[in-house]
Amino acid sequence: MEFKITSGSLKNARVGAVFSFFFKEQRKLSEELQKLDEELGGTITQLKRDVKFDGSEGSILTVPTFGKGKMDFVVVVGAGSRRDFSLDKARRLAATVVKKAKGLKADRFLIDAQPLAIKDEESKVAQAVVEGIILGNYKFDKYLSKKDNFKLKEVQVRVSRREKAKSEEQIKIGQILAEAQNFTRDLVNEPGNVITPEKLGEIAQQLAKEYGFEVKVYDEKEIEKMGMNAFLSVAKGSANPPRFIHITYRPKNSKKEVALIGKGLTFDSGGLNIKPGDYMRWMKADKSGACAVLGIFKAIGELKPDITVHGIIAAAENMPDGNAYRPDDIIKAKNGTTIEVGNTDAEGRLTLADALSYACDLKPDAIIDMATLTGACVIALGEYTAGVMGNNQRMIDDILEVSEETGEWMWQLPFNDMLREHIKAPHADVYNIGTTRYGGAITAGLFLEKFVDKKIPWVHIDIAGPAHNPKGWYYHPKGATGFPVRTISTYLLKEAQD
Repeated sequence: MEFKITSGSLKNARVGAVFSFFFKEQRKLSEELQKLDEELGGTITQLKRDVKFDGSEGSILTVPTFGKGKMDFVVVVGAGSRRDFSLDKARRLAATVVKKAKGLKADRFLIDAQPLAIKDEESKVAQAVVEGIILGNYKFDKYLSKKDNFKLKEVQVRVSRREKAKSEEQIKIGQILAEAQNFTRDLVNEPGNVITPEKLGEIAQQLAKEYGFEVKVYDEKEIEKMGMNAFLSVAKGSANPPRFIHITYRPKNSKKEVALIGKGLTFDSGGLNIKPGDYMRWMKADKSGACAVLGIFKAIGELKPDITVHGIIAAAENMPDGNAYRPDDIIKAKNGTTIEVGNTDAEGRLTLADALSYACDLKPDAIIDMATLTGACVIALGEYTAGVMGNNQRMIDDILEVSEETGEWMWQLPFNDMLREHIKAPHADVYNIGTTRYGGAITAGLFLEKFVDKKIPWVHIDIAGPAHNPKGWYYHPKGATGFPVRTISTYLLKEAQD
């Protein structure tokens, strides 16, 4: 799909369909839409009146031109209320446009972004529109025997002349971010028999080769030598050996250094504390954090910000066999902390413990980990919002602010000393589960805190809810969402500019 920025008149658009927008508070069509309406003999105004189109969000008015215009269809999409409008609403509307364009078989269409620029500059709106089109157009059909072969070929995004040059720059960023998110979606959607820990390591090596990253993939013997016994314990029950992945982007003029850590359970059965069947379904998505890290690296490989980024993934399967670790086992992690195992299905935090210790040894300026860590976070915040915790409020605030722009919803969960009491173990330094069922997302974050150098700013993002959704929402189809690739990539871009 090719994107072009245009500032020409709508009536001159030679495309299959022209899409514009109408807010509920509007009394008249936009100036450009009025010109096009005059060209069509008032058809848009007449049909709008006949069907009582009022601009409700997502409502659609389809006007065939019957050869009177240079396009086949004019489609007016309801944008809802101006008061509630945001950049993410622009993404959602763009996804609505994609669905309609496919329905009309319009493989070339124009989308008029100018009417949506009521709170933000047009270039930002244009970027959001492009992101919404790419994300809304995504489908994972690799294994389908029969596929829909219809493809969108060209999308023209209309802005004003004064914003054209800036918008061209912004839509390139939007395209890179959205395609990186789709890359992540593809990886997460792949089943456990396709993406094993070894395969995840191979994908990291392929990215490194493509973009010139440094990369090292450690096998189980090397993992043992590094003292990563917590990670290794989780992996012992699987026939597929673990891999520890360290990929690095290092620009010449680096301003700071950030380590990204992604939970990389390529499949999670629960281990000896085996999950019920309904809860084991979709556990291919337990690698979502690791896949997000790889997606972010795809984005920074294209965008090349002036910031050093480490990507760290402890990739394993959590399976039950005679070698599997057990409840009540006591394990010594890489940093010397001893862990008493309360439940083998609380395995992600064990792999992250050693990954965090490894990251701290690199002495970065900041650490961010992303993990489908707890069902408790989904219970607390729902299926669409990630929980954010950490030891540095400024960094948490900065990430939350970016998430507002990207539409990847996040909410801070508070650490407190009382919940710290609930991860104290009688026979080791820490339990891998809380002694209470309440506050489980927070006690998991507090467990991770034990493996982070207090001097290093650290943020933990529990993406258990929004990383994968069997129903889909807005511009997310069923399955993997690619959360939070755009948020963290945008955060890194901003950090590189400060």
